[in-house]
Amino acid sequence: MDRSKLSRKYSPEPRDIYFTVPNLISLLRIISIPVFAVFASQHKMVEALIVLAFSALSDGLDGIVARMFDQVSKIGQILDPIADRLLIFCSILALGVAGIIPWWMLIIVGVRDLLMGIEVLVLAQYDYGPLPVHFVGKAGTAMLLISIIALIFCDLWNNPFINMLHLAALAAGIWGIGLYWLAGYIYLKQGIALVRGIRSGR
Repeated sequence: MDRSKLSRKYSPEPRDIYFTVPNLISLLRIISIPVFAVFASQHKMVEALIVLAFSALSDGLDGIVARMFDQVSKIGQILDPIADRLLIFCSILALGVAGIIPWWMLIIVGVRDLLMGIEVLVLAQYDYGPLPVHFVGKAGTAMLLISIIALIFCDLWNNPFINMLHLAALAAGIWGIGLYWLAGYIYLKQGIALVRGIRSGR
């Protein structure tokens, strides 16, 4: 298999640079996630939303800065998906501790992210970074984040409308987890095909 073709298809050409503004933004985003989780687990939802807003803004900002100033890096390509998965996992963990969502949601998401983490490590042995994000993965992550934000808002008030919104948010979270796992299946298929192709030497 032509490794140059695989590289163009699955991985942009990142540089071996570390101390960049995009990487600093990604690192600050990762640091902010446990802070958000602590606030949410303690039902301090206003503070949690403020930290979450910072995380959401920094999510797009690091990529824009990296492309504008030619600072796309290997470590940056790893930090960004780590931040996304950490945000989902910590959010569900915090909401579980707060008694807002059932614990089985955390277990299902955690197992999926563990598998994806193993795949990233395996691909790294062949000098490949994380696979490009599939639109199904983007949809699943977006639905989960919408569900998480809605559940946080629901914790601020208590009335019949909010109770209905809480149920709708839980339903959105379940659909999001389904898409999250579907994307994981797609990533696993891509990773397995990539490794098999390299080993076969085609």
